[in-house]
Amino acid sequence: MLVFGPLKLVLKILVVVVAAVVVYFAVTLVQVWLTSRQYDPQPAQAIVVLGAAQYNGVPSPDLQARLDEALLLYRKGDAKLIAVTGNKEPGDQFTEAETGARYLESKGVPATDIVEAGGDDSWANLSDVAPELKARGATTVLMVTDPFHEDRSMAIATDVGLTPHPTPTQTSPIKGWSTVPYFLKEAVGVSVGRIIGYDHLHALG
Repeated sequence: MLVFGPLKLVLKILVVVVAAVVVYFAVTLVQVWLTSRQYDPQPAQAIVVLGAAQYNGVPSPDLQARLDEALLLYRKGDAKLIAVTGNKEPGDQFTEAETGARYLESKGVPATDIVEAGGDDSWANLSDVAPELKARGATTVLMVTDPFHEDRSMAIATDVGLTPHPTPTQTSPIKGWSTVPYFLKEAVGVSVGRIIGYDHLHALG
């Protein structure tokens, strides 16, 4: 009994901890999903497009969907500045930001209305673009990315001193059941990021 008593207590504690983690993750997953359904275009100082894959200067379907959303908001007059973000993979000729800028310019957006920034992930994208936007007096932004990515992007934007509003692309090629693993991944990222900070999550890779 001297051994069983402490072991039973440890098991109870483990059950409580596991239950708490499951509930926390479930609540976060619901919040990520609810944010994905928010679409709140309004007058802002800039539109921020999170980076996605590009192929030799041609936007991937995912990146094009984000750029088309930014273009729609820009043409509506919701903001006069578009920030495109993203670095390039080894061997690539163009960065995601350069590809985004070229695409927007081909649609009639003046180069003077486009800001380019780097970054290999969401934290790097936003921490890189934030100083550029602040230098132009632009801190209120419309956040353009895929719906499942909106919650984490908005949280990071807030961390780097921006005031974001959700405007996820309405034409993402990632739809239906194919979004499930993305939502799960985002829920994990948000769950951990809220605890240790998104900057530390970025440092962990």
